[in-house]
Amino acid sequence: MNKAHNLYIHVPFCMSKCNYCAFFSVACANPDWQKYADSICQELRFWSQKLGKIKIPTIFFGGGTPSLMPVSIFEQIVNCINQCFDITDDCEITLESNPGTLDGDKLSGFIQNSVNRLSVGVQSLKDEELKFLGRRHDVRTAVNLLETALEKGLRVNADFIYGLPNQTVKDVIDLCNGINKIGLTHVSMYELTVEKNTPFGKMNLDMPSNEEMAQMYNAIPQYLSLSRYEVSNYAVPGQECRHNMNIWMGEPYIGIGNGAAGRVFYNNVWYEQRGNGEAFEQMSTESRATEKVLTGMRTMRGVNLSTDVKNIIDFDWVNSHKDLVEIDGEYLHTTHSGLLILDDIVADLIK
Repeated sequence: MNKAHNLYIHVPFCMSKCNYCAFFSVACANPDWQKYADSICQELRFWSQKLGKIKIPTIFFGGGTPSLMPVSIFEQIVNCINQCFDITDDCEITLESNPGTLDGDKLSGFIQNSVNRLSVGVQSLKDEELKFLGRRHDVRTAVNLLETALEKGLRVNADFIYGLPNQTVKDVIDLCNGINKIGLTHVSMYELTVEKNTPFGKMNLDMPSNEEMAQMYNAIPQYLSLSRYEVSNYAVPGQECRHNMNIWMGEPYIGIGNGAAGRVFYNNVWYEQRGNGEAFEQMSTESRATEKVLTGMRTMRGVNLSTDVKNIIDFDWVNSHKDLVEIDGEYLHTTHSGLLILDDIVADLIK
């Protein structure tokens, strides 16, 4: 039996593209959902034939806007996963969503088909900021969805964006206080990054300085009533996203759908994977270890110092930069100061 794999399923469809979005998605209000489901199930069967009826500890439906999917289509896909793999009894099944695409009845339909975690793209608690970002919903709609999901017993995450033009540290503190009032146990706080080939990338936006961004970043754990467990993620202990944690800690995962990628462990060899063999290439021990460092160092726990990781770490650099990185048992992690320059640290860490 091959090793357990986490499962990521990409749903590329959105009602419209947001001004900041650089992810693979397609603005399409009425896609051919049956054609989509058929293609996803074809990929699932491919990997089942290759890997066998492996255990699946987490499933993450990401997008795009997966909550646009009809419940009947979602049910088809989950049934196919059940036929192809062994979904564990405690499997975490996450659905990404946008406010305005889900009401209580539709959410109940997803829950009946095994969704136990909802991730909501809220992005702001100010209507004018939502309009600037190109979001289709208002604050009230977003909060209603969060409250409905919590009432139904789901584990709930909300995504927020900070570092908008003209935003101040006080604005970020106000955002944290507003989040606290909702009573969430998991929040993702993302710094606005202006990417090329997005509407924002074609504007001359007056962004906060690096120093202002750092002050905003440092303010979040001071005022948010949740613990940081990853660079951009905060949770009540025990409420972390298991899917993301598994991937950050180097566990294998299969990417299903256009725009999805995975890291598959097959016959004791790591492979880079996209789609049904579109890219299924063996990875060197060094390249896979490098990825483990890149993802593991994002977490507060750090990267596990397994043999392959130890072989690529420059321990002389580690020992001379104890203000930036620390070794705690079997893990290497950043200090608080190191978090602010994580990309630079990772580049220096690797021989």
